[in-house]
Amino acid sequence: MSGLNASLGYFVAVVVFAASVRTLLRKWPRFSFISEFASSFMLVACWLEVQTIVEVGEWAGGLGPDVTLTILFVVLLTHGVICGAASGNPSLVMLKFLQLETTTLPTLLAVAAQFLGAHLGLLVAVYYWGLELTDMHMIKNLMARECSTSLLVSLYQGFFTECVCALIFHLIHLNLQRRHALIRVPLVAVLLTFLSHAARGYTSAYMNPSLAYGLTFHCPGFTLAEYALVYWLGPLTGMTLALLLYMGHIPRIFAKNLFYLQKTRFRVPKGEKGDKKKK
Repeated sequence: MSGLNASLGYFVAVVVFAASVRTLLRKWPRFSFISEFASSFMLVACWLEVQTIVEVGEWAGGLGPDVTLTILFVVLLTHGVICGAASGNPSLVMLKFLQLETTTLPTLLAVAAQFLGAHLGLLVAVYYWGLELTDMHMIKNLMARECSTSLLVSLYQGFFTECVCALIFHLIHLNLQRRHALIRVPLVAVLLTFLSHAARGYTSAYMNPSLAYGLTFHCPGFTLAEYALVYWLGPLTGMTLALLLYMGHIPRIFAKNLFYLQKTRFRVPKGEKGDKKKK
């Protein structure tokens, strides 16, 4: 339990930092991209600690999979509540860009901020493990030098897994985007937890390029290009396919609807139709 108590304190500290940044930025909406920095930092820093509990706590601390899944769900739920519209996910930022909801510069700034936040989250987690506050973290600190990659299958299988999981996630997310936050946030947290658990033996279904960068890119076993193929190109491909299936077109690229017939907004009165036929 001492390990979980230390982890709880770590989670609280990370959440307080992210919430503080979000609160301060409300006065300066021009710097809203920094919210993505805080969101990505919180997601990576907390998920790395969840990984520690999964990798070490399950066999050293006697914690079952139900405990680790619950912790992951609570982390994702808290992230959704605290960060709100700041997803910390480059795929969702690119989705807004393709939907013409944002322009090029804000998109680039947001993506850059997300990767910086992910890198800082990794540095903070490594520093925290180095403190060796508990036996669990001491073991993790020793393991951190030779961490295990999350990519446990071939590149093609990994790409397919991330693509399919991202397709499912974004299709559901697009359908939930107009729902109230009380419904949307818990459902998204449940979905992410389920997909992560289902793909645990494959890629862990991060579906988030900056999250994957912070969690597994530093682990040996694959090159940067190979990781990028699976964890960057895979989710972006799935997101693009989801948008195409949802809208029938990609507004940023082309306007023609390929799948769905667009109904006319105005109906022609029956009398006018009859007059036209007589003429």
